[in-house]
Amino acid sequence: MKAPLSFEGACDCHIHVYEQGYPLAPSATFIPPPAPASAYAQVQRTLGLSRAIVVQPTGYGFDNRCTLAAIAKLGHGARGIAVVPSDVGDDELQRLHDAGIRGVRFMMLAGGVLPWDVLAEMSARIAPLGWNINLQLDGHTLPQHEAMLSRLGSKLVIDHLGKFLAPVTPQSEGFASLCRLLDGGRCWIKLSAPYESSGVGGPAFDDVAWLVSKLSSRYPERGLWASNWPHPNVRPLPDDAHMLDWTMHLVEGDDARRKILVDNPADLYQFQAG
Repeated sequence: MKAPLSFEGACDCHIHVYEQGYPLAPSATFIPPPAPASAYAQVQRTLGLSRAIVVQPTGYGFDNRCTLAAIAKLGHGARGIAVVPSDVGDDELQRLHDAGIRGVRFMMLAGGVLPWDVLAEMSARIAPLGWNINLQLDGHTLPQHEAMLSRLGSKLVIDHLGKFLAPVTPQSEGFASLCRLLDGGRCWIKLSAPYESSGVGGPAFDDVAWLVSKLSSRYPERGLWASNWPHPNVRPLPDDAHMLDWTMHLVEGDDARRKILVDNPADLYQFQAG
């Protein structure tokens, strides 16, 4: 299949927005280029998407104002993932929920500001809202945290095919750990950003294409698609239409594609609730 899509309600489950006027946090690891919501809206139209999840960039730390503004600009088809301090109040969580936030981001690589030791408690705090923990880490470290992650009170979403930062095979312990979490029925995986794990690179990403094929066939109800626009710190810049086509070519059948693009995100991010 070729972009643009014909699936009504198709969702891009991971984008970042950077706008002028929002200062970077001291924890920022790079200066991002401008990537306004208006520019993403054009990408969205080109790909045939109608929904998007705006993920708080590491560069803004706990300041969610740019993400919230982007949700408002993108309209009723947008939701978001915030970063909040561990002592965030219930009133603030409700305010964020009313503004479209549906999860808390834990970045366990450079630039992250929330540590492992607050993740379980945060999960319990956000579970009543139906939110998820959005987790980015090196997938090879999953076995170290699997027991805790499997007991979370909230839903769990793992970024970018697990983001394995060294070669990964079907026999890798990290991949086995990922599958066990998905087997538990409370975990989702983003079939996105193969360039984060691939050693050979595009356009075919042959060394990680098997991840999309295997995960989408075994867990069609647990897959999500995302562009990772504007592809922070990735060079050469990927073509968004190619990345969508690459993923969908590896997913077998329109039923699985519809689940990954429409049904799963609609349930997870509460689009069906209005």
